Amino acid sequence: MTTVAETVKPGGTAVWAPRVTPPIGVELTDAQALACAFRILAHSGFSENIAGHITMLKNDDGDMWINPWGLWWDEVSASDLCVVDRDGTPKEGRWDVTPAFHIHTELHRVRPDARVVVHNHPYYVTVLAAVGVLPAIVHQTGSMYDGDLAFVHEYTGEVDDAALGADLAQQIGDKSVVILASHGIIVTAPTIQEATYRSASIDRACRLAYDVMLLGRDPLAIAPGLRQGMKQSLLERGSDVFWAGAVRKLLRREPDVLE
Repeated sequence: MTTVAETVKPGGTAVWAPRVTPPIGVELTDAQALACAFRILAHSGFSENIAGHITMLKNDDGDMWINPWGLWWDEVSASDLCVVDRDGTPKEGRWDVTPAFHIHTELHRVRPDARVVVHNHPYYVTVLAAVGVLPAIVHQTGSMYDGDLAFVHEYTGEVDDAALGADLAQQIGDKSVVILASHGIIVTAPTIQEATYRSASIDRACRLAYDVMLLGRDPLAIAPGLRQGMKQSLLERGSDVFWAGAVRKLLRREPDVLE
């Protein structure tokens, strides 16, 4: 007899896919989509005031969109975004960009799957970062991080040159959600939709894990075969739906994000 712990339950669009989902209602340019991501994540509590950056590849030459230095995430509009090349040299935009772009350029250079790179300091992420703990998967939504979590244990200060960026990229390897000791988090994804969904969900996952730790009780186990199927369902079905709903909500409140 197969036990729950041994069960492998498939998930994702191979099991079920919706015939139609509610649309955003407007076609977004890449710059508009990225500007929306900044504000969505700011409103979710992912950003720490002036800190953090997101890059999204603009073309196959390695040019990337990035937020300007000095604007908070919740005030970024599409016209504020800058473009830098694969070495971080500014090519477009009216503002300066952070020297910490090396976190992004080196990851984009070695990870073809990482078309979007998100970095900031969400509160409960940084609580765990302070003590060197990865969040346990204590709830089904946390399954979206199954097998993707890693911890970089050495704090090296500001990543403000290519050598430090390359070293960090090597430590990250193929992981897509990486907590940095005494610092914050890096989330990579192939699309802005998946990057935003995973980033918007990680601090709650860390808070749940933290609160379970405070209870002093071991969390109930979620079997690996069940986590994998749930991960497929969350990412394959959920990313676009989360994105569309978050953008609709944002545009009702802050249509200037598209300007």
